[in-house]
Amino acid sequence: MIRSTTLAPLALASALVLAGCGTTGDESTSGVSGAATSTATATASATSASPSGSPAGAGISAEHNDQDLMFARAMRVHHEQAVEMSQTLLAKQSIPEEVRQLAEGVIAAQGPEIEQMDRMLQAWDASATAEPGGMEGMDHGSMDGGSDGMIGEEDLDRLESAQGTEAARLYLEQMTVHHEGAIDMARQQATDGANPEAIELAEDVVAAQEAEIAEMDRMLQELPAES
Repeated sequence: MIRSTTLAPLALASALVLAGCGTTGDESTSGVSGAATSTATATASATSASPSGSPAGAGISAEHNDQDLMFARAMRVHHEQAVEMSQTLLAKQSIPEEVRQLAEGVIAAQGPEIEQMDRMLQAWDASATAEPGGMEGMDHGSMDGGSDGMIGEEDLDRLESAQGTEAARLYLEQMTVHHEGAIDMARQQATDGANPEAIELAEDVVAAQEAEIAEMDRMLQELPAES
């Protein structure tokens, strides 16, 4: 079961986060800002590729294969969950600032990527969901389950109810697993896909999320020990 995610505020959230990146913090947060904004920068051209009045799929090649369809559909759902998890964390109090910045960066980067994948599917005259039978390759099990990294409902409930440092720790642990699944999916797309824009997006996902995994590992090491 995948929780629904409200994407209407994403454009505003992205704008606020990217505007905030213009203010420099201490050196420990510079890595997060760079990692979190790298994908947002990479997708900026894709977001602007469909200006007002242009067809939704403008600038996207019609060339695609089954792997491209599976990637756009599955990664779209995957990104939606990452945004939902980040919104959950940002609604809490007493979250370490560095972890908060990471969550804001996830929304800023992955929101536009969801929109980009929507435009891809429209350009290919394809629906956002697969035919009856479910999402190809998506395993919505526990955090230790499916290879796609989707977080199960029980673990999402734990994140929902946690506060402060405990919530930050759960978020970092769950998002690391989530990113690892996304990287596996993106690598398959880079190898087997046919659409050049989808392949480029997959390569961006790998680069950005590998950097964020390294940052999250460091943050986990620096969080206060659980009492």
